[in-house]
Amino acid sequence: MPAIAIIGAQWGDEGKGKATDLLGGQVDYVVKFNGGNNAGHTVVIGEEKYALHLLPSGILSPEVTPVIGNGVVIDLTVLFEEIDALEARGLDTSALRISANAHVIADYNRQLDKVTERFLGSRKIGTTGRGIGPTYADKINRIGIRVQDLFDEKILREKVEGALDLKNQLLTKVYNRRGFTVDAVVEELLSYADRVAPMVCDTGLLLSQALDREETVLLEAGQATMLDIDHGTYPFVTSSSATAGGACTGSGIPPTRLTRVVAIVKAYTTRVGEGPFPTELHDESGEFLRQAGGEFGTTTGRPRRCGWYDAVIARYAARINGVTDFVLTKLDVLTGLEQIPVCVAYDVDGVRHDEMPVNQSDFHHATPILEYLPGWSEDISHCRSFDELPANAQAYVKYVESISGSRMSVIGVGPSRAATIVLHDLV
Repeated sequence: MPAIAIIGAQWGDEGKGKATDLLGGQVDYVVKFNGGNNAGHTVVIGEEKYALHLLPSGILSPEVTPVIGNGVVIDLTVLFEEIDALEARGLDTSALRISANAHVIADYNRQLDKVTERFLGSRKIGTTGRGIGPTYADKINRIGIRVQDLFDEKILREKVEGALDLKNQLLTKVYNRRGFTVDAVVEELLSYADRVAPMVCDTGLLLSQALDREETVLLEAGQATMLDIDHGTYPFVTSSSATAGGACTGSGIPPTRLTRVVAIVKAYTTRVGEGPFPTELHDESGEFLRQAGGEFGTTTGRPRRCGWYDAVIARYAARINGVTDFVLTKLDVLTGLEQIPVCVAYDVDGVRHDEMPVNQSDFHHATPILEYLPGWSEDISHCRSFDELPANAQAYVKYVESISGSRMSVIGVGPSRAATIVLHDLV
């Protein structure tokens, strides 16, 4: 049975939560394999709207075991706030499992994230200030704190002491901020140990055994391809691997067990934070997309930058991830436009680029080469089959499919779970 990776094909906010939730009834495990609470998924079920930040979207499906993998960094305060909020609404979260190897966000890393970003000034990256980057840096520098460390106070104290030897020097002498005491940090982290303990296990073994039993595992990315630490628009990226390769390293599932890669792509493009964005709109068209699409961050509330569909990025994502299926979301947002531009290539100083430019400077200076398709005015939110879509909407989908590097298997025509057209099954 398959292990399926769901990844974002743009700069995030493509609707991965909805796609994961759409498959929730057909899979047995949903795994968050990277990132932390610096990204959000919004899922609408009937009249109920859920905003998830750290928990896997599968937490909303009663028959699914939700898993937080080893590639995630966990803010324990946020974790239990989310759990408490869902349980207050009548949902059972007791099936949640957490990797013992996942790293924990300590308070000093939240503080460092905020002061470092302010210190960068005009060179800021656009971080959410939630301690994600510094925690991943600690992981790479081998001074990080893992979930399993909460169950051995001696080891935890030694690790916190080692981390604060450096962190307090930075906070007090470079950033003129108050340092942290070892006792306060250890006390806070230990306060979560008893509650988190029943959830912790070897999740790599758990998932491997599930696949051996011919159960289906869904691997859910935070952020997206263009924010991947290796393959994104560096340095304006996240601190983890958000691609299909990251699905393996962040979950403990080997590449040979990954059978399908589903990439989520919006019918237009958005990004949050700093960094180049070739199709970005600074006019009324951009504001139309922002308002019609509700393009404000689930986690931060920040208005998203908006632009037209970028087929260069879609092709890049298809190649990097080995995409087998695209899910095209928010097609309904384009309703009412007389014509809809699509970016088919870039112009960089008079040279056409059909693929991603090799270096960041060229990408920064790229301007879109656009093709124009006729729009439609009919409400498509009620459509449940491709034939029900207006002819121009059908033509738009077929055109972007032809230039994006893989087939469009699902089309989203509204925010609710039901507002979906399935062309090809994903499981």
